[in-house]
Amino acid sequence: MTAPGPSSPRAPRLPPVLREVNWFVVIGLAATACHAGATLAAQRFLGLGPLGASGVGYLCSVGISYVGNSLLTFRSRVMHGPQFVRFLTISLAGLAVNAAIVFVCTHLLGWPLKLALIPVVIIVPGSTFVLAKFWAFRGRAPAAGQGSRAPGRG
Repeated sequence: MTAPGPSSPRAPRLPPVLREVNWFVVIGLAATACHAGATLAAQRFLGLGPLGASGVGYLCSVGISYVGNSLLTFRSRVMHGPQFVRFLTISLAGLAVNAAIVFVCTHLLGWPLKLALIPVVIIVPGSTFVLAKFWAFRGRAPAAGQGSRAPGRG
């Protein structure tokens, strides 16, 4: 057998940023579904108001987001000191934006919580991807088993 050549049918490799965006979307959907579901459940079953319920949703989803994005999106070690602090800073800023949106939509605009979650799930994930890529996971060490893909290393 010969090694695959340029004309061999082989799936093209995605540019790294597209691979990251794809994983970020998958993990974000999982974390967002967890957040929205836990928020609505906390409101219904615990009798919490919109902001308290959203806080519960956040706490339920943040672990999914950090571990998934560390390992899959940005291929980094989980709980890697300064990286985790940067991620937590971004996450808490996202929580503040989330709370502000929920407050404005439910208290000032009179929207039901279900509608208030729509701008949350659009604005917060987009901004956190950019901050995570260029700040939280910058200078990252490869996750175990990932190895380095830099030229001259192997």
